[in-house]
Amino acid sequence: MRAGKARTAFESMEQGTDLQVRLLRAATPADVAAILLEGDPRLRTPGARVLWSTRWPRNIVSHPPGRSDAAAVLASIDAVAEHRAGDGATGSIRVLHDDGDMTVAVLHCPANCPPTPELVGTRLRETLAMQRMQESVAGLEQAEKLQRSLYAIADMAGSDLDMPDMLRGLHRIVADLMYAENFYIALYDRERDSLRFLYFADVVDDQDLSPDEEVPLARIERGLTWYLTRDRRPLMGSTDELRQQVSGPLRLHGADSSDWLGVPMLREGEVHGAVVVQSYQGRRCYTTADMSLLAFVAEHILTALERKRSQAELEQRVIERTQQLESANLELRREVTERERGERLQAALYRVAALTSLEESSESFYRHVHAIVGELINAKNFYIALLSEDGSTVSFPYVADDHERDWSARSYGRGLTEYVLRTARPQLVDLERAQALLVAGEIDAGMMGAPTLVWLGAPLLSTEGPIGVVAVQSYEAGDVYDERDAELLTFVSYQIASSLQRRRAAELLRQANAELEHRVEERTHELREQIAVREQIEAQLQHQVMHDALTGLPNRIYLRDRIERAIARLRRDPKHGFGLLYIDVDRFKVVNDSLGHVAGDEVLREVARRLAACVREPDAVARLAGDEFVILLEYVQLPESACKVAQRVLRSLQPRLQAANRDLQISASVGIAIANANNSDISADRLLHDADVALYRAKSAGRNRFVVFDDAMHQTAMGVLDMEQSLRDAIAGDEFVPYFQPLVRLADETVVGYEALLRWQHPQRGVLCPGDFLKVAEDSGLIEAIDWRMFRLALEGSRDLTRDGSFVTLNVSPRLFQHDDFDRRLLDLTTEVGFDPARLRLEVTEGTLLGDPEAVVAILRRLRDANVEAALDDFGTGYSSLGHVHHFPLKMIKIDRSFITPFAAGVAPRSSAVIEAILALGHALGIEIVAEGIETEYQRAALTAMGCVYGQGYLFARPQPAEHWLRAKD
Repeated sequence: MRAGKARTAFESMEQGTDLQVRLLRAATPADVAAILLEGDPRLRTPGARVLWSTRWPRNIVSHPPGRSDAAAVLASIDAVAEHRAGDGATGSIRVLHDDGDMTVAVLHCPANCPPTPELVGTRLRETLAMQRMQESVAGLEQAEKLQRSLYAIADMAGSDLDMPDMLRGLHRIVADLMYAENFYIALYDRERDSLRFLYFADVVDDQDLSPDEEVPLARIERGLTWYLTRDRRPLMGSTDELRQQVSGPLRLHGADSSDWLGVPMLREGEVHGAVVVQSYQGRRCYTTADMSLLAFVAEHILTALERKRSQAELEQRVIERTQQLESANLELRREVTERERGERLQAALYRVAALTSLEESSESFYRHVHAIVGELINAKNFYIALLSEDGSTVSFPYVADDHERDWSARSYGRGLTEYVLRTARPQLVDLERAQALLVAGEIDAGMMGAPTLVWLGAPLLSTEGPIGVVAVQSYEAGDVYDERDAELLTFVSYQIASSLQRRRAAELLRQANAELEHRVEERTHELREQIAVREQIEAQLQHQVMHDALTGLPNRIYLRDRIERAIARLRRDPKHGFGLLYIDVDRFKVVNDSLGHVAGDEVLREVARRLAACVREPDAVARLAGDEFVILLEYVQLPESACKVAQRVLRSLQPRLQAANRDLQISASVGIAIANANNSDISADRLLHDADVALYRAKSAGRNRFVVFDDAMHQTAMGVLDMEQSLRDAIAGDEFVPYFQPLVRLADETVVGYEALLRWQHPQRGVLCPGDFLKVAEDSGLIEAIDWRMFRLALEGSRDLTRDGSFVTLNVSPRLFQHDDFDRRLLDLTTEVGFDPARLRLEVTEGTLLGDPEAVVAILRRLRDANVEAALDDFGTGYSSLGHVHHFPLKMIKIDRSFITPFAAGVAPRSSAVIEAILALGHALGIEIVAEGIETEYQRAALTAMGCVYGQGYLFARPQPAEHWLRAKD
């Protein structure tokens, strides 16, 4: 028995030694697993297996191979997780090795797993560690290979390989990483939705796909490459596996492969192409690692393709830009050549033009021209031909020729020179062209022949036509001319022709100057004599211009000049004051009107003589116009000095003078103005104006006296100016209004009419009567504008007043009768306003009637024909007499108030006699008589007793606006 136990122990020892030997011989985890499963009879049952991995729980391998299932793998993963959690091992699964990281080995049994020898776990741990080291080395080798591949791809992208060679290189690189005997690269064009198969290598599929051919995606719809582009994710596996991976039905295009791997080339999520490898060997060739590797490589392939394409595009742009630069360079060289040619031509033209100004002979001029032309073209044989003025002869003033010797002038014929003159165009003639011209009859035989080979001529043109020809010719075969030479010679010919014309003009000018100098000498003598006569005439004319022809006194021009000089002297030295005496002969118009203008001229000459005797040097007497004279008194500081001269003037005019065989007693009025340092704004016009104001003040004071201008007169004059401006503003502002005063029948005070009276509605002074402004209006000429505005307002305001049969009278200024169309304009106004002319009467004064009787009568008669009557206003105050009244077409006479006023104090015999005479005249002529200014009952009774029917005055009513009288009627 002890012997049996010893044998069993020995057997166990033998068995242990055998297992240890076998385990030492095991090189892989699979070898250890086989030893474990085969050495223990309990583990020889189906379903027993060993599972291990160096990347747990991925890449799990089992032994025996092919006997693992998903349930066993999942159970083993759970068992390892429980073991690491400390829960112990599951009965059917025993953890053989777990390093706590990713290296794990487990035993999976259908039932409870038996214990395993410790040596098995130890050897399994060693082989797993060795496998992990081998995998790490393989991974490093694969990473190194991948790195070398990427470097190679980058190098090829930057190399000078063309695209096909680079694509073949990419194929080799991918083949080093995985099985890639069948390989293709496709680029996707998103805009055209098409593919271009840049590279296609396949041992089975014989499709001929050109890299430049675009394959629309519609042609390969639902194919594997189509799904790569549309789904934008990798595909791998057999055809059946691929059908499960795509997003729709799969349609095969080309040969069917046993294993297929394709990845899209993506950039920022967009598909730019695809890289595909496939196998026809009937076994699985590609793994998930290959897919990841190919996807990574595809990105670099896309980068390489893009760089190569960019490089190709850049090279193409460089080529195109180089071609453009070459073209621009050629154009620039051509422009430089043209510019240099133009500069040479311009310099030649300037030099030809400069020859004109040189004082040299014609031979020297032509020689210089020849030298200049020779710098531009071949001008070894050169000549200039000129056409005579009558066009009959051609001469050759300059010739430089190696063969021809006879260059004498010839008659105008049929030569090449004459041909250019006829056509007035440059001509380039070779032997062939010469023969054609000969056949055409343009030139005669012999005009061009040996030894001349080429002839070039250009016309010398002037404004009248060709005046000559400049020509060059060649006798040697190598010396030829072309169109550019013809163009150059033509440009030069223009300048030569211009220079010739200027030289001709200069020569003619020299001849003309010589003739002119001779004529000037002759004419100078004549002119000296004429100048002496002219100076006498000019002196006489100047005297006439500066003096009055009638009296011989200085005139206004001379006087103003003297006054200006006196003012300048006063400004330089305030002590040099001076004075003006403005003299007007009193009632000189009576002399002219009664004795005639001849007698008036005699009076003016005598007055001038006497005035001249009243002054001394440097004082001056001047006649301004008519009977107005001015004495300029130099060096007068005080008005008293001027007053003494004025007294002397008045005394000199007191003696009688003879005119028209009559003794006349004349007098004058004098206005004095003094200029001294107190006048700050002194001027000639201001002094004459001041003296004139003083003169009229003297006339207003009774004539035959003098008045010195002072500040009061200045203020009065300024008041007149202010009034005139106010009147203009009143016209613009429509400030004038009509007032109406009734004319009544004295017996019963019945209103028969109204007189329209002018009033000024002044904005500050209130209502003004005509006496406040009428004289200024008449003197300034504004009365016409005021009258016409008054007429319109009065007619508009009195339309309703006259509907009862009464009339209205308007006062008319004498100025209006100076216009021949006054009546027509007035009638047009009545029509425009809508006023009945039969209700209108115009009041005129005696002065108006006597100013131009014929014109006034004509206008009044035309107005009477239009039913407008006339009334004579203020009768008895003017120069008319009762005998003149019947000459005028009058409807009414208004007796002036000066004859009515005396009746206020009782009977006035003188006024009664005048009134009775007027009433008798009115009754005899059928004229209505109206008495103005009736203010008392006594005046009314006296007038009624004398037979006066109508009256007007404050007794009956004061002037009021039209609205007042309309309300009174109502």
